Order: sequence, then C-alpha cells, then structure tokens
Amino acid sequence: MSNELLVLSVVDRVATITFNNPPVNLLSTRVLVELGRLVDRLATDSSIKVMVITSSGRFFCSGADLKELQHIDTAQQAKDVSLRGQALLNRIEQLDKPVLAAINGSCLGGGMELALACHLRFASPASSFGLPEVNLGLIPGWGGTQRLPKLIGLSKATEILLTGSLISADEAQRCGLVNAVWSEADLLPRTQEFAARLAQKGRLALRAVLRALRAAQDNPLAEGLAQEAELFGELFETKDAKEGINAFLEKRQPNFQDQ
Repeated sequence: MSNELLVLSVVDRVATITFNNPPVNLLSTRVLVELGRLVDRLATDSSIKVMVITSSGRFFCSGADLKELQHIDTAQQAKDVSLRGQALLNRIEQLDKPVLAAINGSCLGGGMELALACHLRFASPASSFGLPEVNLGLIPGWGGTQRLPKLIGLSKATEILLTGSLISADEAQRCGLVNAVWSEADLLPRTQEFAARLAQKGRLALRAVLRALRAAQDNPLAEGLAQEAELFGELFETKDAKEGINAFLEKRQPNFQDQ
C-alpha cells in the first residue's frame, strides 16, 4: 500500500512504514490521521509481528506543521491538538507488537516524540535529535516532557528541554536515547534484520514482555512484580512455552506457533 504520505512494505512478518512527506516529513494533521489508521490496522493483523517506522529523504521527521499551528487562537484548541497527538503516540507505545524506529536524519519536535513512543530506536551517524519547542515559546505537547526523562534521566532531559538544542547521534547513543548507530546504508537493512529476529520469537512472549515493561513504567514495584508473576504463569499454559523449553533441552531451534 502506498500514497503520497506513507509507504507500507511487509517482509517476513515485519511491516515497515516509511514517511514520504517531503521535504522534511512534517506530521501534518493528514499524516497523523493516516498513520493512526495504518497503525490500528497493523495492530490487529495477525500476519504482522513487528513494525518499523522510518522515512525517506534527509529528515526522519521535523515535527508538527507550524503552518497549521499558526491558526490556533485559544488554549482549548491547542490542548485539543496536544491530546490528539498524545492519543496516537500512546497507541503506538501501548501496542503489543514491538515498534522500532530507524532514524535516518533530523528527528525534531513531534518527530522525536514519535521516536520516543517507539520501543527501540536506531539511528544513522548524520541524524540529530532535539525538542526545540522552547525556542518558539512553547513546550513539547505530544509526550516529550514525560517520556524523555524516563528514558535518559531527569538531568539530561532537563538540559535538552530547557535549551532546545540538538544532540548528535553519538551523544544520543551515549545517553540511552538510541540503541545503536549504524551507517546510513546499513541503518534500514540492519533495523529490519533486528526486527526479523524479533519476529522469530513467539508472539505471546513478545506481548508479555511489552506488558511487563509497561507495568514497570506505570506502577510501584510491588504491582509490577505481581503483573510479572501473572504473565509468567499465563505463558506456562501456552504451547509456545512448552515448545521453547523442549527445543532448548533437545538443542534445536524452537518452532513457535504463537499459541
């Protein structure tokens, strides 16, 4: 499926969504609506186990369309824009399928907030990262102030948010914002290869990992541990768990059936 804004490709149970909104891949209202529809469809598609989000051109995504924001007149209108963007990124973060970002260029504002909502992030050496909203007299409105400190710590997040300055791919890796930096030529193939390795795991175990991680983020330790134990117990009733244990003992690769 393709149109002028998004391109979808599927290989080996990995769906790759490519932003194609040149020159800077703005997250206009139309792009957000199309992305939401596509994410919702892939979320319920049993043939898809992992998703990759990337973009064409030199920009991963430069954020919201300021020409649209220019027409906001009231606090309530702005709040509605914030809540709509947050709702979409929350859906991505809360998916039971891993979502990987292959960040091939500038990743700014709402684009960085989108990347923060993905479960893993990989970057090219030429990519840069920032939440420059303070330079416009604003703050991030799609979750950046909440997700960034959880990911990289309060001190570094405060620096990035207060200054609105950019950091390089290498610095992003050092502070834990991205998982790896790969060459521009290798970025997408290696991210898709990583996704394909995840797709070989059992769907139920992948889902349980993501749910347990969300519990760790959202709950006190005691509640998170209780959720972990619940998920651990549920998996032992699955065919995949029995197959995984047997395969290990028999020194062979498991053949998971997502059951």
